[in-house]
Parts: sequence; structure tokens; C-alpha cells
Amino acid sequence: MADLSPSLLLGASIVLAALASSALVVTYSVRTGISPMPSTSRARAQVLAALPHDCAGPFFELGSGWGTLAFPLADLFPHCQVIAYELSPLPYLVSKCRQRLFPRANLLIQRENFLEVSLAGASVIVCYLCPALMEQLAQKLEAEARPGTLVVSNTFSFRKWSSEQVHVLTDLYATRVYVYRVPTGDKPAVHSRA
Repeated sequence: MADLSPSLLLGASIVLAALASSALVVTYSVRTGISPMPSTSRARAQVLAALPHDCAGPFFELGSGWGTLAFPLADLFPHCQVIAYELSPLPYLVSKCRQRLFPRANLLIQRENFLEVSLAGASVIVCYLCPALMEQLAQKLEAEARPGTLVVSNTFSFRKWSSEQVHVLTDLYATRVYVYRVPTGDKPAVHSRA
């Protein structure tokens, strides 16, 4: 029986750590309104393909989750700074550990609410959010970002913006990747075509 005690302690510790991690993810999912869901490989590839190769930085990834898009962005655009914002602690820590193990000199991972930081310096913004956050983001971008700033969104559209392109994937959900430019403040926004 004594031989099982270390095994039982280890097992109990693993279960407790998993429960604590799950509780943390759920808590921040409720707080932010979205869970840290990684993009599918097809959606990630389409987001990257939608970015012109002559893009100049900095790139902002809003709600970077586990870093599944931040690292490929940094690899594809090594001459540009990529700033990945994630508020949820567990995905943020996973991304930070990955950055420590496999560093990208041009990648900065920040644990911040992107709605509370200035987006004025971005030349490219990528995101995979939810409808409520997209609405808030549209207002923030209209107030802060330079007109013409490129915005690429996985799955969710800006309700009141007109998209430049909509890429429809051949997956089970016909996932859409939207390409926008931040509109100028002197003309009214138009409903998206999707």
C-alpha cells in the first residue's frame, strides 16, 4: 500500500492541476466572452494567405490564445514586429513558454486586454474573436487606427463595415475569412456583404 502513495499523490496532483487549469480557462472565457479556441489549420493558412507579402509591421494579433497564429505570423514576416495580445492566463503562459523554447526575435507576447491598449500603431491586425467583441473592436478601430489599416478576421465579420474580400473555406462550416480596411471617418460605414 505504501508503494501506491506516491503514485496516488502524483495522480491526485495531476487531476487537481487539470481542474484548476480548466477552471481558469472557463473563468476567463466568461470574463472575455470567448474561449481560447485555436484556428483550424485551413483557417490559419487562409488568414496568412490573405496578407500581402509586402506588408510592413507592426502586426497586432488580438486575442492570440495559444499562439497558433502568432508564431506562423512571426515566421512569415520576419522583418515585421508581431505583437500578440492575450488576456487569459493559461493560453498566455503556454505562448510565453513556447516563445522561450522556440524564440522568434520579432514576436512580443503581451498579457493585456486589447480593448485597453492603443491600436493606433498597427499596420495589420488579425483576429479570431466573437460577434460582441467584433462590435467593440470596430468602434475602437474607427476611433484609434489609421484609415486603411488592414484587418483580417477569422470567422466573424464587422457588421457595419464593407469587406474587401471574403474567402469561404471548403470545410464543414464553410468558414469565412474576412479582409477589411479601417474606414475613413468621413464616410458612413456600409453593411458587410457576408
